[in-house]
Amino acid sequence: MRKAILSLFVGATCIVTGARAGNIKFTEYNLPNGLHVILHEDHATPIVAVSVMYHVGSKNEDPQRTGFAHFFEHLLFEGSENIKRGEYMKLVQAAGGQLNANTTQDRTYYYEELPSNQLELALWMESERMLHAKIDDVGVETQRKVVKEEKKQRYDNTPYGQLLNVVYENDFTKHPYRWTPIGKEQYIDQAKLSEFMDFYKTFYVPNNAVLVVGGDIDPAKAKDFIEKYFGSIPKGTKPIPRPTEMEPTQTAERRVKFYDNIQLPAVIVAYHAPKLGSDDSYAMDMLTNLLSRGKSSIFHNELVDKQQKALETGAFSIPNEDPGVVLMFGITNAGVQTDDLEKAMLAEVDKVKKGDISDDDFKKLKNQEENDFVSQNQRILGVINNLATYYTFMGNADLINTELERYNKITKEDLKRVANKYFTAENRLVVDYLPKSEIKNN
Repeated sequence: MRKAILSLFVGATCIVTGARAGNIKFTEYNLPNGLHVILHEDHATPIVAVSVMYHVGSKNEDPQRTGFAHFFEHLLFEGSENIKRGEYMKLVQAAGGQLNANTTQDRTYYYEELPSNQLELALWMESERMLHAKIDDVGVETQRKVVKEEKKQRYDNTPYGQLLNVVYENDFTKHPYRWTPIGKEQYIDQAKLSEFMDFYKTFYVPNNAVLVVGGDIDPAKAKDFIEKYFGSIPKGTKPIPRPTEMEPTQTAERRVKFYDNIQLPAVIVAYHAPKLGSDDSYAMDMLTNLLSRGKSSIFHNELVDKQQKALETGAFSIPNEDPGVVLMFGITNAGVQTDDLEKAMLAEVDKVKKGDISDDDFKKLKNQEENDFVSQNQRILGVINNLATYYTFMGNADLINTELERYNKITKEDLKRVANKYFTAENRLVVDYLPKSEIKNN
């Protein structure tokens, strides 16, 4: 929940502040237009961070228009009625700041980090994005090219770049998680300008967003600026679509072969996983750390060092709002067959299911969780991201101070129970991720 996920989903540079777990002070309130506002005051450095999280991701898209949420992440840097095209980033950089955005299946997130005397600039710019974004043929055509080039570089031409796409496309049959945020470029090409405008008016509205301001701020002055720039933005009038499809329970193992431009084969083992914030999700998070965190982890110690069947291994639970996936992978060592590596991976999973966890390993695991939690909340961008996420998905920003307690309550028996509940053959997807050179042999 509070960890950095794959770089495909989230990336942020953060500064260290004086915040500590359990001691994140903040205030929150709603504007009449439905915008939720959270303020976090921290004078450790003369920096402010401003973020807006919109509760829209790829799961809110029309199946015939996938990629819209990610496309908008790019499109809304084009400018606005009052910010010239191409000037958005220049204004922030000229003021000594940085900015970025990212999209997941569940939300789209924008942020700026600036010297504290530039707070008004950041708030004005985010209000422009929310109310006056420049959505026209020029911008759409420009970003079509940008998004297609990004897809080529980060997914199509990157080793193992299709890994997540393959998993979600084969692990989901009904739920809109069956496509990832990058979407299909043909749908972006087919879309008309009116469709982009409709998406903007539906989702980029104050009652579908949370504004978080953190750092070296005067709360009273920040509230005045927020009222000035966001108070007059009208509440959205369109119904906000939320997917209602439930993924059917998987009843049999699925197996897939996928060919890509790689040199060494890989094995991917994925299981349907609990949704973000559920009791089981905390144990699942700890289980993936147990399997793959660091060189002393189970996978690295057994599969890389001792058995030498893998060059690289990993396991992670993707924190989706609805039930998602937990994913394990291994890249084969030279001469090792994918079947052998798969058997070795599953053998280690079976040990976890039997509860073979020493007291020392469990204590180390708990310490890692606490360190992660505290470390992320020592960064101002980490704090505002967490506040926005907790509010958006669980309606409770104060989880930033209390969520660690849920990890601390996890026992070894909980880990065993959750492993046996989810790590079953009938809940499993196995992908042999193979070099294209092997197509003729299969």
